[in-house]
Amino acid sequence: MTAPSRFAIGATDFELDGRPHRILAGALHYFRVHPDLWADRIHKARLMGLNTIETYVAWNAHEQHRGEWRADDGLDLGRFLDLVAAEGMHAVVRPGPYICAEWDNGGLPAWLFRDPDVGVRRSEPHYLAAVSDYLRHVYEIVAPRQIDAGGPVVLVQIENEYGAYGTDKVYLAELVRVTREAGITVPLTTIDQPTPQMLADGSLPGLHLTGSFGSRVTERLETLREFQPTGPLLCMEFWCGWFDDWGMHHHTTDAAASAHELDTLLAAGGSVNIYMFHGGTNFGLTTGANDKGRYAPITTSYDYDAPLDEAGHPTAKFWAFREVISRYAEVPDEVPADRAPAPELMAPLHAGPTLVELAPSLGAARLFDTMPSFDELEHDRGIVVFTTTLERGGPGTMTVGEEVRDRAWVLIDGAPIGVLARDAHERAIALPDARGELALVVEDQGRVDYGPRIGEHKGLISGVALDGVELTGWQARPIDLDAVPALASGLLGANAGQGGVLAALLPAAAAEAARFPAGPFLAAGEFTLDAPADLFLDTLHWGKGLVWVNGFLLGRYWRRGPQRTLIVPAPVTRAGRNEVAVLEFESIAEPVIRTLAAAELGHTEI
Repeated sequence: MTAPSRFAIGATDFELDGRPHRILAGALHYFRVHPDLWADRIHKARLMGLNTIETYVAWNAHEQHRGEWRADDGLDLGRFLDLVAAEGMHAVVRPGPYICAEWDNGGLPAWLFRDPDVGVRRSEPHYLAAVSDYLRHVYEIVAPRQIDAGGPVVLVQIENEYGAYGTDKVYLAELVRVTREAGITVPLTTIDQPTPQMLADGSLPGLHLTGSFGSRVTERLETLREFQPTGPLLCMEFWCGWFDDWGMHHHTTDAAASAHELDTLLAAGGSVNIYMFHGGTNFGLTTGANDKGRYAPITTSYDYDAPLDEAGHPTAKFWAFREVISRYAEVPDEVPADRAPAPELMAPLHAGPTLVELAPSLGAARLFDTMPSFDELEHDRGIVVFTTTLERGGPGTMTVGEEVRDRAWVLIDGAPIGVLARDAHERAIALPDARGELALVVEDQGRVDYGPRIGEHKGLISGVALDGVELTGWQARPIDLDAVPALASGLLGANAGQGGVLAALLPAAAAEAARFPAGPFLAAGEFTLDAPADLFLDTLHWGKGLVWVNGFLLGRYWRRGPQRTLIVPAPVTRAGRNEVAVLEFESIAEPVIRTLAAAELGHTEI
């Protein structure tokens, strides 16, 4: 902590201890970066010439289960803010409660919407009570780290692009009340795209308006000034790149064009928050999705074509932005070190049991007459295996009542029949013989993070029928993905002839050859390193699934692309033996673990 300072909004500028001050910020989400790398990323932001770090706070990461608040390890917001202060920088905190950010459910916890009476982002009592508890937890961390207490925090945002969603001023006023009562004394802001309607709907007297845009800077500053007659102009999200979704191309933007827009903004006297300075990674199952007529799940990589790439290395934008910033502020002489190639290695991948065989080891079963949703199972993310018995025989058509959310693999007696995919609007599949055990392996690919479908439930909505007759007698087994790495370790032991917890489940042929089963299955392998290092795991020749390294869930992969590699942060690896666990849902063309020298995030055109 340093000596307390005063940060205020003046007639024309932000003011730091009474002197004009320009915010030069970069977005860096602590929950998208391994905590051992926070200090490195913050330091590199200062080397680009920035003086402030901005972060969202993801409610559903901190309180995945109601009443179980976490702020440790990779969710230690206090430590993150302390590292910002140690670098001599300021901080902007944006706690939402809705953040969008291409993050699962826009940051809102799934448990919130199990109660059908809860109102999303409005002054509904159940929602406000939960939001108030959440904000108080956040502000217990933020309040003692405000600049007037010797900490780094200079601004706190109320809601997030609310003008694109609603008009409930009572709701916004309640968020302000809770924020002030929790001890937040720094100026409060809002953010909206600079259109008259959004700025009018998303603002509130007493809050400083900011904008989100990445082009047509002069025009958008003029619109913002119409609604913000005095005070500093701040682009709270200067979009310098974009996110990717599965099946599309890897989005890039021209560095020179972005630098020109940044120069225009700073030349006009504006302040800026570069979104993103460093995007990082949607580790685990944290990716969101969009649905504007077609469901589009977000990729694991959140590289964002940012100034600092997913692995923490400067891009062309870093140097272009640094040069622009140097015209308006002092930039350090120090520059980041050159990128070094990552280790390239190859190791075998061993086949294991099918997911249907493994399911009893990965979760308890519950019996239901009719098909339950994930939310009725209180299983907010991941995989559920549903089974029932078909006795009719003969061909038939299986249909889902309302919608598949989001992908379902259909098997009879363990043999794959096909897939139902939400992004293809599929609800029906032909069964060649409706006899035997029907298994449906259902995957949640990420909850919608923007628009009216926020808060929707997951699973096979409105039941499953065979030729129009609803199927009953379901066994539902939510899969505990945290248990997968230990089973993979057992598989490695069994393949090494050491016995292992999976020996009894291994297919008989596995002792003679690496036979990969049809349908969803477990696979495992290992590799060695001389020292911990960033790695780029090549998944091009795999199908669709999840992968862990040393028990750390990297996230989803999919041959659909665009991304080909998953980043393995150096702190996840270790010198010597490293274990890999793969939960593959479809098929693998080459049963090998392969890493590349650099990231391959895919084609940039379609």
